Amino acid sequence: MINSFLINSPILASFIITMITVATYQLSARLQQKWQSIWLNPMLITITILVPLLLLVDIDYQEYSKTTQLLNLLLEPAIVALGFPLYQQLRQIKFHWREIMSILALGIAAVISVSFIMAMILIKAPEIAIALSLKSVTTPIGITLTEQLSGDSSITAFAIMVAGLFGGLLGPAWLEFIGVKSAKAQGLAIGSASHVIGTAIMVRVSAEHGAYSSVSLILSALLTALISPWLIPLLQQLFS
Repeated sequence: MINSFLINSPILASFIITMITVATYQLSARLQQKWQSIWLNPMLITITILVPLLLLVDIDYQEYSKTTQLLNLLLEPAIVALGFPLYQQLRQIKFHWREIMSILALGIAAVISVSFIMAMILIKAPEIAIALSLKSVTTPIGITLTEQLSGDSSITAFAIMVAGLFGGLLGPAWLEFIGVKSAKAQGLAIGSASHVIGTAIMVRVSAEHGAYSSVSLILSALLTALISPWLIPLLQQLFS
């Protein structure tokens, strides 16, 4: 019945599903503002509510993504807005660009390799291994790379959300626990591992946290797009 409604009334269906998503997010944001709890993160609450709802009415990820294209279009300007803290700290960042590039390139290569190898050992499914190895990058780039490398893009989308949410929520506390207290180091770590969601959280901590997380987000996306097309096929050969 729901699928028939989506087919026969795509514009109305798109409006209703988009409004449900926006209303759920806004309500979650108000709850977090009132109770000041990291576990009331709007993205986490929205996903927790929407996933069972979509399963209940038999709407899969592809249909949901298609009917909420307007929200997807707003993702790009939202990412651009996160560049403002980067602009504020740009002069300072210029002095460390070589170190930043080197650290991020090494970290990205390590994350892709470890994720792919562990997935192949435990699951032995190349398409899933590819999807999981590209979890620490923004959604549009991650999905595009996954499809180009013959991975499962739906798993990539889910893994990216999980990495962003839990990295953004628990990452700062974990870094503090292991003794990483530098705003620069925290920003770079969260931006590279938790992309947009983590960066949005870092912006609330301080301008310096947000700036380094933003530069990490941008450079990690670029470096992942350059490294993964040759690194992942090389890793696949190890299991061929």
